Amino acid sequence: MKKNWVWAAPLTVILAGGALVGCGTEENEGAVKEPASSTGPAAPVKFSIMANLQTTEVPSDKLEKMIEEKTNSQIEIQWVPDGSYDEKFQAAFSTGTLPQAAFIKNAASFVLMRSAIKNGQFWEIGPYLKDYPNLSKLDPKILENTKVNGKIYSLYQERQPARAGLVYRKDWLDKVGMKVPTTTEEIYQMLKKFKEADLAGGGRTIPLTDRNDLVYGSFKTIATMFGTPNNWGLVDGKLTPEFMTKGYMDTMKFYKRLHSEGLINKDFPVTSKTDQENLLFTGRSGLLVGTMSGTKSLQDKTVPNFPEAVYDVANDLRGSGGKPVAWGSSGYGTILLFPKSAVKSEAELKAILGVFDKFYDKEMADMLKFGLKDQNHYTIDADNKIVPGTDTKLIDKDVRPYLSLALAETTNVTPQKYPSEVQDKANRLANEATKFMITDPTASLDSPTYAELGARLQELIKDGTYQFILGKIDENGFKAVTDKWLKDGGQKIVEEYNQEYARLNK
Repeated sequence: MKKNWVWAAPLTVILAGGALVGCGTEENEGAVKEPASSTGPAAPVKFSIMANLQTTEVPSDKLEKMIEEKTNSQIEIQWVPDGSYDEKFQAAFSTGTLPQAAFIKNAASFVLMRSAIKNGQFWEIGPYLKDYPNLSKLDPKILENTKVNGKIYSLYQERQPARAGLVYRKDWLDKVGMKVPTTTEEIYQMLKKFKEADLAGGGRTIPLTDRNDLVYGSFKTIATMFGTPNNWGLVDGKLTPEFMTKGYMDTMKFYKRLHSEGLINKDFPVTSKTDQENLLFTGRSGLLVGTMSGTKSLQDKTVPNFPEAVYDVANDLRGSGGKPVAWGSSGYGTILLFPKSAVKSEAELKAILGVFDKFYDKEMADMLKFGLKDQNHYTIDADNKIVPGTDTKLIDKDVRPYLSLALAETTNVTPQKYPSEVQDKANRLANEATKFMITDPTASLDSPTYAELGARLQELIKDGTYQFILGKIDENGFKAVTDKWLKDGGQKIVEEYNQEYARLNK
C-alpha cells in the first residue's frame, strides 16, 4: 500500500512546510473500499488518522501492522508532536485537510470545536452506535458529556474520572499518631501536627505541597468537600458558576488559613508540578492532594534520600453532610471526530466505525495499551495479570505512541499487575470513587461566549482566588472580581448555559 507518510522518516520531514499533508493521492488513498464481492473476503478499510505524538520520534510499525491485520484495515497515521497538536489541528481544519478520523487533544480543545460541530461539519455518529457490538456498550454517562446540541458526534478515550485523593507520607502520619483524615478539619489537624513536629527538621517542614493549578492541584478536591459544585452547579434551579457559591468561598478561607499558618508552600500560586513534587523528594512535605496513580514514582524518587519514607493513598473524603464525595472529570481523555470534508458517505463512515469498534476487542485493547507479548513488551503472571516490560526505550519506541489511539482503558483490558501495592490500591480507589463523584452539569452544554471568552475570564477568577488566599483582597474584593467576570462576558455565559440547559431538559 502506498502511503503519504514515511514511517521511519524524521518527524521534521513528515511535517515539512508547517502544514499537514493532504489525505488523497492519485490512487485515492482516502477512499474506503467496499467488499470485492458478497461472498469473497472484504477488502481492507482504508482511511487516515491524525493523532498526537507524545514521544520524540515516530514509533516503529510493529503495532501498526498488527492493528491493520486484526481490524482488516490499512491506516495512514499522521503523527503530530503533542506540543503543537492543537495548532496543527486548527490549521488542518481551516484548510479542509483533516483526515477521516481526527483526535481532539482534550476537553478544552473540544469546546472550541462545538460551533463547527453544530454547523454540520462533522458526522453525527450516535444513531450508528447501536449497530456495533462494542460501541453499543459505551458508557451512556460519558457519552452524555460529549454531546453537542443533544447529539453524539464523537468516540472517546476512556479515562478514570475520579483519580484524585490524598497522597501522603504514611511514616509521618504514624509518627504524629493520627488516623487517615476524612474531613477538611482532620486534614487541617494533620498538617498542623506535621508542622509542630517539624518532621523535615530545621524548621523546614511544609506540610502540604501544592502548585499553580486550581484544577489538578489540590483546590478542586478540597473544594468538593466544602460542597462546591464542579465548575457549575444548580443553585435554586439555576446553573451558577462554582466561584459564586458559599462552598467556593469556604474553600478559599480554608486555604487562606493554611497559607497564613505556613501549612502550605507560600509560593504555591507560582509553583510548577516539578517543584511541587521536589518538596516530597527532598523530605520537606508530607501531603500532596491530586492524582493517586503517580505514587510509585514519588516513592522511587524519595527513598534514595529518605529510606524510611512510605507513601500511601486515601480518598474516603467526606462532605459537610458526612457523605463521601469526589471531584469527577468528564470521564474521557481525547475525543475522536469524523470530518465530513474527508468522510464522504454514510457507507464510508460506517466502515471506519467498524474498525474502531474492533479497538475494544480484548486482544486489540490489550495490544494498544501494553503492546505485544512476543516482542518483550509485557509478560503474564501466575494470576493472569499483565506485567508491563521494564525496557523503557523499547516501550517508547514500539508501544507508548499508540496509547494515543487506544480508546479502551478498562473495557475488555486485561488487569495489570502494578509494580507496587499502593498503585494497585490507587487504581481500585479511583474506580470506586465513580459511585459518588461530583460531575459538571455543563459538560455537554454549549455557550458561544464561553468558547470565545471563557479561558480569559477564567484567568480573572484564578487570579482573584489566589489574591484572596494570599490576603491581598477580602470578600468584597473577590465580589468585585466576580462582578467584573459578569460584566466582561460572564453574564452572557450564565444566560447561554441556562437557556440550553432548560431547552434540553424540557
